[in-house]
Amino acid sequence: MARLPLIDPDTASGDIRAAFDRMPVKLNIFRMMAHAEANAMPLMRLGNSILHKQKLSAVHRELLILQAAQLEGGAYEWRQHVPIALGVGVTQAQIDAVERANYTDAALNAAERALLGFGREVVEKVRVGEAAFAGMRKHFSDQEVVEAIVTLGFYMMMARLTEATETDLDPAAGMAVYEGGKKRG
Repeated sequence: MARLPLIDPDTASGDIRAAFDRMPVKLNIFRMMAHAEANAMPLMRLGNSILHKQKLSAVHRELLILQAAQLEGGAYEWRQHVPIALGVGVTQAQIDAVERANYTDAALNAAERALLGFGREVVEKVRVGEAAFAGMRKHFSDQEVVEAIVTLGFYMMMARLTEATETDLDPAAGMAVYEGGKKRG
């Protein structure tokens, strides 16, 4: 049971109500986030831009989101993003590798290994070592490097929101939520 009551989409007002009205599924994470009225809409826009506007590929983005969820203990994000990852082309073997934190698994190509090695250091150390940074630069543009950091930071924050408030897990909404956001993006 969540530590704070979830905002009822039917009683929300203004921009938050309008955002709920556009959502195909009113996930508990958004109902919890709505408590931070001044931040909820900018956070939703940032999340949508991560999912739909980055140069970083959908596969790479989802690998990073799952990595952040796995390293941060974000059960909510893991549940919601496994179906999205599968829907955009991540394989079950790659998901299993991320779940085991095995970033050298044969299911991952060289770019994915570099990405996840970099991601681990962003999450665990903050200051990325020279080798991990060089590995990332070998495969990704400057824009993609920064987008990877933004993605990790956003999903670390989401894991903290859902875990600290013990937000109840929704059934996986998967591609319905992802596709709904694409239409708004």
